[in-house]
Amino acid sequence: MGHHTEVFVGIDTSKSRNAIAIADGGRGGEVRYLGEFPATEAAIRKLVAKLAAKCCRLTFCYEAGPTGYGLYRLLKSLGHDCLVVAPSLVPKKAGDRVKTNRRDAVSLAKLLRADELTAVWVPDERHEAMRDLSRARQAVKKDLQGKRQQISSLMLRLGRIYPGKTTWGPAHMRWLMSQKLEHREQRIVFEELLEGIRQESERMERLEDAIREVVPEWSLAAVVSALQAVRGIDLITAPFVAIKIREQCRH
Repeated sequence: MGHHTEVFVGIDTSKSRNAIAIADGGRGGEVRYLGEFPATEAAIRKLVAKLAAKCCRLTFCYEAGPTGYGLYRLLKSLGHDCLVVAPSLVPKKAGDRVKTNRRDAVSLAKLLRADELTAVWVPDERHEAMRDLSRARQAVKKDLQGKRQQISSLMLRLGRIYPGKTTWGPAHMRWLMSQKLEHREQRIVFEELLEGIRQESERMERLEDAIREVVPEWSLAAVVSALQAVRGIDLITAPFVAIKIREQCRH
């Protein structure tokens, strides 16, 4: 590769290896596939140093995915521009359904050079940690709702109808605990579901306590406070909403 003023680098990421393609600056600049490289910090640093030695400006891009934002932060720390794009926002040719690491890397490099990619918001490490905490709470909530639905379905099949108005409160739980099932197999299922609800409820409480503890020192604490003025949004759900709003801003 000769010396170029600007080079655009497309990266198709994976857990163990990254496929790399480059597009030279200028409308008719050459596009080349460099191959696959280990997805390690050492390998990335070595490749970037090699490219930087032959180019005045490097701009990188890759699609957001399970590998996270470590690559973005590394490239930025090395002094280079980098875009992280949502896969759904990457332009696709009609009828082009063939996907390979090489084709994806080359396509990203071309689109980056053509300025046809839209960057998503990349959270800093603290934002990402808060998002992980909020998502963990959402996942537990979903698990808890699933177990509750299983118990409700079991009770309905057995003709056990709760006479009260509000379910899953202390009175409802006492009613459930008082139920005597005839068959051992159903008792096992019922007891396991009740134990699952207890465990998920405790997990929920621990995660919600953690959210209450860390929100005041978070950079979006003021946003969280403002969101609580909206009906139906409390201190626990407000961080999740705040992060979603920030993600929609993209930059």
